[in-house]
Amino acid sequence: MDLILCHTTADFDALGAAVGLTRLLPGSKIVLTGGSHPPVRDFLALHRDEYPLIERRSVNPEKIRSLTVVDTQQRDRLGKAAEWLDLPYVREIIVYDHHLGQESDIFATRSHIDSVGATTTLIVEQLQQQQISLTPAEATVMALGIHVDTGSLTFDQSTPRDALALAWLMEQSASLSVISTYRDPGLSLQLQQLLTEALENLEYLCLRGYTVAWVTLKTNGFVPGLSSLASELVELTEIDAILLANEYPLGEEDSRLTVIGRSQIPKTNLNLLFQLLGGGGHSQAASLNLRQVDSQAILKQLLDGIKAQIPHPPTARDLMSSPVRTILPETTIAQAQRILLRYGHSGLSVVDTQRQLVGIISRRDIDIALHHGFSHAPVKGYMTTNLKTITPDTTLPQIESVMVTYDIGRLPVLENEQLVGIVTRTDVLRELHQNRAEFPELSSESQASLVIQHGLNSSYPLTGLSIELQNKLAPRLWQLLTTASQEAEKRGWHLYLVGGAVRDLLLAEAVAGTLMIKDIDLVVDGFHKSADVGAGVELAKALQQLYPTARLEIHGAFQTAALLWHKDSELDSLWVDIATARTEFYPYPAANPEVEASSIRQDLYRRDFTINALALRLTTPRAGELLDFFGGLLDLQAKEIRVLHANSFIEDPTRIYRGVRFAVRFGFQIEPQTEEFIRYAINSGVYDRTSQENSKTPALQTRLKTELKHILEAPYWKSALQLLDNLGALQCIHPSLKLDVEVLRQLRLLERCLRRFDPQPTLIHWEMRLEALITHLAPQYRAKVAKNLQLQEDSIKRLQNLASAQAEVMESLPQCQSPSQVVQLLQQSDLAMLILIAVQSPREIRHQIWEYLTVWANVQPLLNGNDLKKLGYKPGPQYRQILDDVLAATLDGVIKDRAEAEEFLAQHYPL
Repeated sequence: MDLILCHTTADFDALGAAVGLTRLLPGSKIVLTGGSHPPVRDFLALHRDEYPLIERRSVNPEKIRSLTVVDTQQRDRLGKAAEWLDLPYVREIIVYDHHLGQESDIFATRSHIDSVGATTTLIVEQLQQQQISLTPAEATVMALGIHVDTGSLTFDQSTPRDALALAWLMEQSASLSVISTYRDPGLSLQLQQLLTEALENLEYLCLRGYTVAWVTLKTNGFVPGLSSLASELVELTEIDAILLANEYPLGEEDSRLTVIGRSQIPKTNLNLLFQLLGGGGHSQAASLNLRQVDSQAILKQLLDGIKAQIPHPPTARDLMSSPVRTILPETTIAQAQRILLRYGHSGLSVVDTQRQLVGIISRRDIDIALHHGFSHAPVKGYMTTNLKTITPDTTLPQIESVMVTYDIGRLPVLENEQLVGIVTRTDVLRELHQNRAEFPELSSESQASLVIQHGLNSSYPLTGLSIELQNKLAPRLWQLLTTASQEAEKRGWHLYLVGGAVRDLLLAEAVAGTLMIKDIDLVVDGFHKSADVGAGVELAKALQQLYPTARLEIHGAFQTAALLWHKDSELDSLWVDIATARTEFYPYPAANPEVEASSIRQDLYRRDFTINALALRLTTPRAGELLDFFGGLLDLQAKEIRVLHANSFIEDPTRIYRGVRFAVRFGFQIEPQTEEFIRYAINSGVYDRTSQENSKTPALQTRLKTELKHILEAPYWKSALQLLDNLGALQCIHPSLKLDVEVLRQLRLLERCLRRFDPQPTLIHWEMRLEALITHLAPQYRAKVAKNLQLQEDSIKRLQNLASAQAEVMESLPQCQSPSQVVQLLQQSDLAMLILIAVQSPREIRHQIWEYLTVWANVQPLLNGNDLKKLGYKPGPQYRQILDDVLAATLDGVIKDRAEAEEFLAQHYPL
């Protein structure tokens, strides 16, 4: 038994060090030798089961093989457990401590004693060296140990090594909220007296919804632990930021000023302010020490700096959805209900013929009207006309106040009496109660990787992400995005990097400045600034003027645009799609969606999976803001593919294939409920019904073919096919298609044939794999499926003729008595056809086809037309017959060289 001993009345440093050692010494157990500090006791009351703790009384001393003592070198601090140090069969005694200058009475076989702020720091350094990762529970208690013993790095004994250890523990997902709850350095008697004085003299300022306080304390000398006093003042007064100044004399004509700063206000950075005066720290905690200065002038300079940094609260312009879905007063209740159903809204704005807002009707109003049988009545009889409206500049606190006071769930946003947006309760709640994760400052690890570790589930202003984007991307690509954002800003629009590019950026582990994403989606959101549906096209045209080597394509009814570079010296082969934010509606399952202009939030809502519904804002003033309304970052962290909507797969079956592709590509799992939605959609029969009822079902035709192409040309195509089969999704190709043992065998044979006979691809290999799948269907379905997927004409013909060609080969090939007969039979089919026949045929047939393709098809006649002419044969149709006969004789071994060939001619074709 390997035991780790904490000293009596264990503190967090002893416990944290012991927990870390259990990872260095697998299988070891922790013994609290005699009680613990009250905060530790309270902590363990909730977290005891997270750690391998055992009671001292439950230890059998005879089974002890090693002892490791943490945070002490004195036997008397181990209580009765000190007796175990003298056991004869204890092979090893190890000591870890950070108290230098003490005489140890523990005879250790190894000691690790160093001048750091906490013993836990020594353990963290060894964990880092051995690249051992921690659970959040382990990282949290170890971080507590360093926080408590260093006063959160403010005590004199704190070292850079402690700070580095804490940074690493934060990267290991240490919970800052738990640390904040249990970290309590306590106040000395002197600090308690100063606390009373500070509370009496504290001055306050309220600005933009935040409270800033400041106070100057004059003492006779240096006061240790002022940082704890500052933290206590923040907690007691519930202020958002504080400047605590301490002025004291150093001599008759000398004085010193110490200022401690604390801030809980988002986006403020005390480090930058304090650095200007020679101090520093972190964004939320900083300090400085100055001599012979005007304390009030220094305090005013810092206070002005904080005031300048306090962010403006969000406004209606930031929160609103735009453009607004509107109806006329004469619209019937039934029509309004269909519109709500189509767009998923909870209410509609009613405008007159001059586009002036005259009312709002909610889903509840419509439901009541329908209940009473008034489906054909106009909405003007049920809409609310006593309206409360706001402007684009109305702040979030003002919006919240109006909603609460008047119990209103939807506030129209009017600018110059025109309806420009709508703010709903959901918008307000999302902003107020978004679950913002705590982020450590950027270290050597990328902030993107920290995002994955900690997760978010709403919009979060991560300026570090824009920094990370710049650091990771190839400079030429970063410049393109910067230029695009500048062009959007000129027009007053927001520009977002969306979808897969954001996902790949967060997942990438690229060397700085090397990431070159090949496919980029940009979305323009600017309806609050008079953008129209052509905003994406306008931006694309502006960019092409600056990048003339790019080809501009404008496509689709919605006026989306694409810029394409092909083997460009700077941007290589890059595809940039630019669209205006939009929403979509599927008129029937598997149809092409109908799209309409909308906001970025609704644009993300229309996407397939949470990990693809991420957006990174590129334009100022909130550049670097990451939008994640659906928990995509949490799903990246959990490595899960989660669909956004329950009916998503019914509307678009290609999403099943995309989900499988992402799962296999990234090594993710399909989230259980998402898998249920997939199976329900497939088993419902909706795809068969919609194919029978509608002539065009693109999601089962061209778009399905595109997804199959992406899968079948990827290196992971086999795993993807197996997962699709497991889900029953191959039924989207044809109801009878299954990936049984025989199909897998044939696909393996296909790969061997393609590698052997088409090494420099003349065939399209992904199409060959798809054809091989289709050949597993009954012959009467093959061409039909190929046509449905809109394969190339030669593929359709090949699948249409495969059955007859294979039958002929199966019947005739065994009758061939010579190689020439084999060649004569098989040369009627092209390479692709022969490969498909081979993979479906018995071993004997396959062997002959293989020999034909390997040997016989490469044999050339020993004579050619020029030779015949020199020998005196007159050119004519007989040349073909003569050469065929010479080739057949060569194949069959009748002739072996040119002389024998000429003799053969003299015998069979005498002049």
